[in-house]
Parts: sequence; C-alpha cells; structure tokens
Amino acid sequence: MTPAKVYVGIDVAKRRLDIALWPTGEQRTLANDATDINELVTWLQTQQPQLIVLEATGGYERAVVASLGAAALPVVVVNPRQVRDFARAVGRLAKTDTLDAAVLARFAEAVKPSPRPLPHAQMELLRALVTRRQQVVEMLTAERQRLASAQPSIQGLIEKHIAGLEKELALLEEELDRTIRQSPLWRAKERLLRSVPGIGPTVATVLLAEMPELGQLDRRQVAALAGVAPLNRDSGQHRGRRSVWGGRATVRTALYMAALAGTRWNPVLKNCYQRLLALGKAKKVALVACMRKLLTILNAMLRDGTAWQEVPAAHAIPA
Repeated sequence: MTPAKVYVGIDVAKRRLDIALWPTGEQRTLANDATDINELVTWLQTQQPQLIVLEATGGYERAVVASLGAAALPVVVVNPRQVRDFARAVGRLAKTDTLDAAVLARFAEAVKPSPRPLPHAQMELLRALVTRRQQVVEMLTAERQRLASAQPSIQGLIEKHIAGLEKELALLEEELDRTIRQSPLWRAKERLLRSVPGIGPTVATVLLAEMPELGQLDRRQVAALAGVAPLNRDSGQHRGRRSVWGGRATVRTALYMAALAGTRWNPVLKNCYQRLLALGKAKKVALVACMRKLLTILNAMLRDGTAWQEVPAAHAIPA
C-alpha cells in the first residue's frame, strides 16, 4: 500500500511548539528553543511531510521556520485570519494550542498553500528594518498629536522623545539605503521602481522587502497577494458589491501612498483616476483601481527589466 501523505501543523507560542500530524492525528509538544527545534527537524525529516504550516506570530516563529527551511522541509507561514475562517468552516470553534495545531494540519491538507523560498539573511534584515521604520513613524505621529494638546509641564518630555525618534528614523533610513546598496539585484530593482512617478525610496523599500514575488507572478496573483484584487460577494441570485481585503497590509499601505501621489504626478494614473471619476465611481474605488493598475505596471517592469515608459504603460496595461 502507498503510505498516506503527511501534513503538519505547528502552533507557535513564545516558549513552546504544539505539533500535529494529519491524517494520523499524532501530536507532540516541544519547547521553542534551539535544542527542541533541532529535535523537531530530525523527527519531521523521518515523517517526510508534504507540507508544514505555521501561523505568523509576530516573530516567535522565525527560529523554527529558519531551521525547517534550512533542512529543505516544505514550510509555509500563513495568515492567521485564513486559518480562523477555515476552523469555523469545519466546525472547530474551541481554541487551545493543541487544537490549533490540529486545525493547521487539516488546513495544510485541504488548502495546500504554496511554500515560499526561505528569505536569506539580507532579506530578513531588510524586512526587520522596514518593520522598525514603520513602528517609529507610528510613534512619531502619535507623539506629535499628543504634543498639540499636552500640558506645558510635560511638553518638554514629549519634545525630547520626538527628537529621539526623529534621530532613530534617520538612522534607520540610512541603514535601509546601505542594505539595498549592498545587493546589485536590489539596486537594479530599486532603480526600476523609482523610475515610476509617485514611487519614492520608502515605497520602493517596502516593495523590495515585503513583495519579493513582484515580477515573478502574473498580474492577478500579485494583486491577490497585495490585497487589491476585487473579490466577489455573490450568493444565488444576489450579486454583492465586490471589495478588496486580506493580503499584505504594509504593501497595500505603500501602494495607497504611491497611487495617491500618482493621481497628481503620474500621467497614466492621473488619466485612469479622472476617467473612473467621470464614470461615476467613488473616489475610494477609483483610487484602489489605480493601486491595482500601478502594481500591474510594476510587476511587468520587474518581469521585463524595463524602466518606466509612459506611452507603452498607458496602452498595454489594463485598468
């Protein structure tokens, strides 16, 4: 008899890992440390799994994902929202770490998300820098808002904190620039991205760090990854309003800022935006369409290795 295909779910916490196999139902609990992770890798190599699925847990999963990837095991990190929706669909409403691992294993077998190549060290560094920069920007925004209404006695403390955050932001941007300059491939991609009106250094860096698939997939796939693909909401005779959701929030935010600038300074996006408004589309709908159009153009540019060209882009890329 042909042995059953094995799928693995791993629920990751700060100090422990709950592992479940599907369809055998076998389960284990290990510590989230170097010793037990090595034991996990050795054990899973004997199981020869088809796929190993973990949820993104704010960084606690990095060590185990790195070890599994280094051992050439098929591992993929998925969006927790997808797993929660799947759990409700199969009637698993209770929630414990052990049950979550079992749901992840069933999710792996039913959905079969595609494993992505493990990011190399420079990519991990770039993503960490991008994440930290976003955190600092958010803190700066909050502190500047507080300063406007703060009591005079604490304004000095807030101003001191703002000055420190501004200094950290400058250092982060220098480090981001230096990291990109160290890679000839990234330098080439950055030049292509920044040749587009509306794409600045921040947007280019986010796309490099958070959208490594850009230029390697078709336009529908990249739109879905970024969360700018319109999704149907139909049922029977009812035709619901299509909307965008999911995807990578950081990429979507960067595209929003680039498209917003592009509606003023990028002739292709400006024409697209004004045409949709003339057709009676809401401004938000028109702007999302421009985001999707911009992403399609960027994907084609990186795929073909060509810089921005206004006329070909305007005629070859659908809205």
